[in-house]
Amino acid sequence: MATQSSTEAAVRPVNRRPRPMPWPLNIYQTAVGKKWVMAITGLMEIGFLVMHMLGNLKIYLGASALNHYAEGLREFGDPFAPREAVLWILRIGLLVAVVLHVHAAFSLWRMNRRTHPESYRSKRDYIAANWASRTMRWTGPIVLLFIFYHLSDLTFGGQNPSFQNGEVYHNVVASFSRPSVAAFYVIANLALGVHLFHGAWSMFQSMGINSPQYNSLRRVFAVLLTIAIIGPNISFPIAVQLGIVG
Repeated sequence: MATQSSTEAAVRPVNRRPRPMPWPLNIYQTAVGKKWVMAITGLMEIGFLVMHMLGNLKIYLGASALNHYAEGLREFGDPFAPREAVLWILRIGLLVAVVLHVHAAFSLWRMNRRTHPESYRSKRDYIAANWASRTMRWTGPIVLLFIFYHLSDLTFGGQNPSFQNGEVYHNVVASFSRPSVAAFYVIANLALGVHLFHGAWSMFQSMGINSPQYNSLRRVFAVLLTIAIIGPNISFPIAVQLGIVG
């Protein structure tokens, strides 16, 4: 009997499979489902970054242009929706996308650790992953912390030295006039650029588009998208520090 019990213990699985969730939520329990969620939420985040960057470019047209753009966001949907209602719906939707993106990334990392422990990972596996993918575990948390600071600084005003509600141009200049904050924004956007490059590259692979004939186009797309978003974002704090904007 003792031998039989020890044999059963030896073959008993260490990690039990989670109880299946109802359809279609059970798709998310698979690695493929999590990759699709990461790809879809990544697309939503890229769309936000593009629109956010284009709107912020109005800072070079002066205070009235940037403030008018910000006021337009608050009044978006008028007269069919209350003031700022559509803006808050978009914010909540983006927040849900970020939470799902982070959860899917963390879940995939745990699944990979269970399947391929670090102690058994070969040097060849490490070299095969490019520098952007290897730094995702660091750039992701940096970007997440940057989002919290950015909201506290320019949306709610908690970190801004002279926050004025509705005066976006003034708030940006007041924040970026501090060299330490300007440097932090530049560094955080560089981390975002690394994260964005790898995300834009791997997004198509997650959706099954991984043919060798398209890989060069995927890389070009990832590089151009990263430059188009991160370049202007970095220019804003630099322009304030140089006195171009102020």
